[in-house]
Amino acid sequence: MADSSRASTRTASTTAQPEQSNKENASTIALDNKSSPDPFLVQFDEGDSANPKNWSFAKKWYLTLAGGLLVLNATFSSSAPSALVPTFMEEFGISQEVGTLTVSLFVCGYCVGPLVWGPLSEQYGRRPIFIISFFIYMCFQIGCALSQNITSILIFRFLGGTFAAAPLANSGALISDIWDARGRGTALAVFTVAPFAGPGIGPVVSGYLILAGVSWHWLFWILTIFASPAGVCWLQIVFTIPETYSPVLLAKKAKEMRKRTGDERYHAAIESQNMTLSQRVETILARPFKVLFREPMLIAITLYMSFVYGCIYLLFEAYPVVFTKGHNLDAGVSGLVFLPLPIGGFIAVATYILFLNPDYERKAQECAPNPVPPEFRLRVAMISAPFFAISFFWFAWTSFPSISMWAPMMSGALLGWSICLIFLALFNYIIDAYLAIAASALAASTVVRSLFGAGFPLFATQMYDRLGPEWASTLLGFIALIMMPIPFVLSRYGPILRFKSKYAPSGPLPSSSPA
Repeated sequence: MADSSRASTRTASTTAQPEQSNKENASTIALDNKSSPDPFLVQFDEGDSANPKNWSFAKKWYLTLAGGLLVLNATFSSSAPSALVPTFMEEFGISQEVGTLTVSLFVCGYCVGPLVWGPLSEQYGRRPIFIISFFIYMCFQIGCALSQNITSILIFRFLGGTFAAAPLANSGALISDIWDARGRGTALAVFTVAPFAGPGIGPVVSGYLILAGVSWHWLFWILTIFASPAGVCWLQIVFTIPETYSPVLLAKKAKEMRKRTGDERYHAAIESQNMTLSQRVETILARPFKVLFREPMLIAITLYMSFVYGCIYLLFEAYPVVFTKGHNLDAGVSGLVFLPLPIGGFIAVATYILFLNPDYERKAQECAPNPVPPEFRLRVAMISAPFFAISFFWFAWTSFPSISMWAPMMSGALLGWSICLIFLALFNYIIDAYLAIAASALAASTVVRSLFGAGFPLFATQMYDRLGPEWASTLLGFIALIMMPIPFVLSRYGPILRFKSKYAPSGPLPSSSPA
């Protein structure tokens, strides 16, 4: 493959000749590449600067942080109206459940968006999907700001969440485009903070808007500014985020070679996919679910991640019961109690970079030139999963009004730390295991995860009111204990599942694997 691509490049560089000369050169390529099944299949050369994995270290880190900022924007928007629910109840005369829909429907949009954005990015590239989806997302924020009734707000929130889901589905895939397996762990460690920092910051902003006495419309204008050309995110996408998906870049390279040489036989792999419109629609919409339902390991990972994710959004209803009612905190301070969650996430990043990632780098050296088995990624989840359960028991039995509010609040730091590491391990595992279809696998996981995130807040208040904060959180702790063995089981049986998988490329089973 490398020989073929080098020959292709040599021919392309000497084809400022008549068409006959081009054809002779092309024939020479075919003779020189007998070992290649298709000498006109365009590939990246070794060290090719067009290959995203060969981009500079600084450029890769900029794109990693840029992708994280897009996710931060989307997740910040998801939780921002949570403190405004009482305001909506008073102004529009609605129930608490309807008010909670301003958060849940936005997260419901995450269920729809990834079905489209993930597979579309594998057909047309990451960049056009980012540009189009984020611009429309910005427009729906304007719609919320100008709304005069709760129905309009709920509709625009759902549609906004649908288009805001593009970064959730594709930013992780962007990172897999530009980093190899060895460098991806650290990059994802930094990136993974964004999905948890955003929900933690949202209630702080809306809480202090309430204290300032300004209209709720201002929250949506803030979200608009954050997303719009007047702000940072959309402008950042247009001018600084290039295409990173290799098949699309190779298609562009093949087009340039055809134009330069006059030889129409040059082609990229993605151009050979001759599909009808119905087949393309089926690929875009059905592929994530095909991958999910045919992959037992992806089902297990998705269920665990979904429960963890649902617990994050459940806290937007549970924290007011414990802190606003139990400790009589005002709206602004009630928002601040969420900050230990992102703080725990930042501590998790430091933990991973300083203590956990060096083990992976040593393993990469041991396995070279072969890749590290994806199951090695699960060690991080095996360490953090017990602490996720412990954090709920901690929160449960320090939730009494007679106990200092600092005790239950600090459980959020352990919760954020464990959640971030669990997601980091499982994200890496999905990308390592599914490689080329990682965007579809992540999209399927995002859809199910978002259903949990949307549904949990709808029953959280009733559960905490009826069971009490202590027993409600204890119940969640026990569920976390039941799901804790998932990474341990996959670490043991993952190689067998991948060997039998249709979608996860795998070599021969290691001799130490169970029969």
